[in-house]
Amino acid sequence: MTTLTTLAPHQAKERLHELTVIDVRTPGEYAGGHIPGALNIPLDQLDRALPEIRGAAERGEVLVVCASGARSENACRKLAEQGVHTATLAGGTGAWAAQGQELDRPVACDVKAVWSMDRQVRLTAGSLVLLGLALGEFVHPAFRLLSAGVAGGLVFSAVSNTCGMAALLAKLPHNRPAKADLDATLARLRGL
Repeated sequence: MTTLTTLAPHQAKERLHELTVIDVRTPGEYAGGHIPGALNIPLDQLDRALPEIRGAAERGEVLVVCASGARSENACRKLAEQGVHTATLAGGTGAWAAQGQELDRPVACDVKAVWSMDRQVRLTAGSLVLLGLALGEFVHPAFRLLSAGVAGGLVFSAVSNTCGMAALLAKLPHNRPAKADLDATLARLRGL
């Protein structure tokens, strides 16, 4: 079993100048506010970025962040399986901001704020449960199985610390990185 290195927000703040920070949230979440200097490499693009992340880890310490710490822990485990040692930020950018640390936000006019992934999951799960209950009441009782399926998925998500719904939602166009943006990020990571 891999032991994760975890940094508290105050520890990361003190060492920010010496860390390469990789934010594994979707580009929309990243645009909503990220740790200063963080590079956006969405979790589903980690395999593609592995050579650049490995190079950065050989040059110095790499800190992986997300909204709450769950995705960054998963990313750190995936990277450890490939022989790349990284650390995760305890509590993610949420804890960073809660401790009064600043977040960078792009000033580009074309960047729209996207809801955080956990908020998108809550909206989708809640909507599916309500839909299943309404259809079960007014169309056919079997539609209540939709609500039961979502509830089962949420329980599995909590127990396994993974989220299939988040993985699906991350594939939506507003959560997907533009290829050129990821290429530019990887070029920056190589140059660090």
